[in-house]
Amino acid sequence: MPRKQVRDQDGIYKRADSPYWWCSLPRVGGGSTRRSTGIPIAEDPEGLKATAVRAQWRAEGHTQRTGEGATFDDLLLMYLREVTDHKRGARRYHSAARALFPFFTGKVLTDIGAQEVRAYIAARQGQGRQPGCINRELSLMSGAVRWARNELEWDIPANPWGSRFLKESAPRTRFLSREEAAALLVAADGLVHAPHLGDYLRLMLATGLRPGEARGLTWDRVDLGRRMLRFEVGDQKNNQAGTIPLNEAARAALVSRARFRASHCPGSPWVFCNKHGEPFTEIRYSFATACRLAGIADLHPHDLRRTFGSWLAQAGVPIDRVSKLLRHGDVGLTARVYAHLRPGDLADAAATLDGYELSRSVSRAAPGEDKTPAKTAAG
Repeated sequence: MPRKQVRDQDGIYKRADSPYWWCSLPRVGGGSTRRSTGIPIAEDPEGLKATAVRAQWRAEGHTQRTGEGATFDDLLLMYLREVTDHKRGARRYHSAARALFPFFTGKVLTDIGAQEVRAYIAARQGQGRQPGCINRELSLMSGAVRWARNELEWDIPANPWGSRFLKESAPRTRFLSREEAAALLVAADGLVHAPHLGDYLRLMLATGLRPGEARGLTWDRVDLGRRMLRFEVGDQKNNQAGTIPLNEAARAALVSRARFRASHCPGSPWVFCNKHGEPFTEIRYSFATACRLAGIADLHPHDLRRTFGSWLAQAGVPIDRVSKLLRHGDVGLTARVYAHLRPGDLADAAATLDGYELSRSVSRAAPGEDKTPAKTAAG
C-alpha cells in the first residue's frame, strides 16, 4: 500500500509514517528521487530548515551533473571514491591527494590553470620532492579531469595538469653482486630482533616479488606441493591472475616460515608475521641495519627484485622469459632495464652473418693490417 503524502511545498513534504520532512530531488540520470531531510517536523513546523537542506542538495546535485562551479575538492573526492579506491595501490593515490589538497582546496576547477600548476610544481620542488613524486601527483589530477570529462560529461575546457610532467632521471639500475647478497643474508640471519628478515630477503631474491607483495603474502596463495605462488586479479601491479614458480631457495624460505607459524601462530594467514600472527607493515629499519652490518650502501628493498631480474639476464635467460618471471605488462620495459646486461647476445646475433660472403676478398687486409703475406716456417 503506498505511503500517504500529506503535504507538498517547494519540493518538501510530510509523510504520515515519518516524523521528518521529506523532499524530492532530480536524479543525475534523469527523473527524481525522494529522501528524508532528517529535519524533525516538530522542530521546523514551517519547513524552512528542510527547504534549505533541499536547496543545498540540489546545488550539489547540479554540480555533480554538469560540473558547473565544481571545486578541486568536489572532483578529487569523487574521483578517489568512485575510481582510485578500487585500484591496486590506492594508498599512493591518497598520498598524492594529501600533497595536493593544501595548495588547491576550495579552488574552482576553472580557476586552476597553467600558472597555478606551475606554482605547485615549483613549491614541491622547493620542498625537495623528486620529479617522479611530483609527476604522480600531476597524473592523479590529470586522470581525474579526463574522467570527469568522459564519464561525468563535465564541461572542463582545459586540463592544465597533463602537459607539465617533469623529466625524470634514468631508471635505477642498482642490483646486488653475488658476494653482496651473501653478506646481506648473513647479516640478516644474525638480527635477533628480526628473525623473519633472512627468509624475507631470500624469497624476494629467489622470486622477484615486490616488497609489498612479499609483506602481504598469505598462505592461501602458497602451494608448496606444486612449488608455486598464486596471484589473483588485483593482487599484482599488472592486475592479472598468474603464478610464480618456486625454486629450491624460495621453497626453503617458505618452509622456514611455515615452521615458525606452526610453533607460534598456527592460525595466522600471513607468511611474514610476528609471534602473535600479526603481519609486518614495514621492514625498512631492520633492512637498513642488515645493510649497514654487511657494509652495503645505497640499497633499497625493491633492488632485490631488480637483482632477481639482473641475475637472470646475466645467466643468459631470454628477455621475454625474464619479463614473464617479473610479471611485467610490457616486455619492452624489461628490455630497457635488463637488456644491457646481456651484451653477448648482440655479439652472438651479429656472428650469425659470418657465414655470408659479404667481403670483397677474404685475403684483403683491413686498414692498418700488415698486407705482407706471413712467412712460412720453411721460408
